[in-house]
Amino acid sequence: MMYKPVLVTAPTITPVSLADAKMQLAVDHDEHDDMISGFIAAAAGHLDGWVGILGRALVEQTWRQDFDGFGGCMRLPLYPALSITSIVATDSAGAPTTIADSDYALMEDAAGSFVRFKSGAVLPSDLNAIKPVAVTYKAGYATVPAVPGDPAIPAQSSIPAAIKAAILIHVRLMYDAYRLGADAGPIPTDAIDALVAPFRRVSF
Repeated sequence: MMYKPVLVTAPTITPVSLADAKMQLAVDHDEHDDMISGFIAAAAGHLDGWVGILGRALVEQTWRQDFDGFGGCMRLPLYPALSITSIVATDSAGAPTTIADSDYALMEDAAGSFVRFKSGAVLPSDLNAIKPVAVTYKAGYATVPAVPGDPAIPAQSSIPAAIKAAILIHVRLMYDAYRLGADAGPIPTDAIDALVAPFRRVSF
């Protein structure tokens, strides 16, 4: 059974900055900053995370995936997986045991990321009946750190250019709809769909 993943730590930045969006919109005032930030969040949320249409993480974030036990190939549904934070097994008495990181490896194939335990790893066998194994991992495209002491260069996401462009187009369409009101008509999404199509995850 594939359990629904649990978001542990949400992203601390957005995949597109407010400055990026305002440049795209040619907005040089602060009056609409809150609204534009909301549009960025909506456009990113349409693509990002477990409920996003891409089925992948965009900005760095931490997730937990629960399993019924140990397996030879334990799939992690949010891609790309950057690192394993911990693997914890809970025994029948409710006591947790953290598996040594030397006992497993984070791997990747055409279907995505997965955990594989190394040959000779000794794993707990007296497991709790419900979700006894929890893999906590960091997923998303790596964040480029801010330049210390330079507020002009904040931390930025390294998402692919096509996904960034799709978010900016979506923000522009929502902003134009706000400005035009009833005259805006339906929001066309063909360009957005075309840009993100290569990044849609296939089910496994």
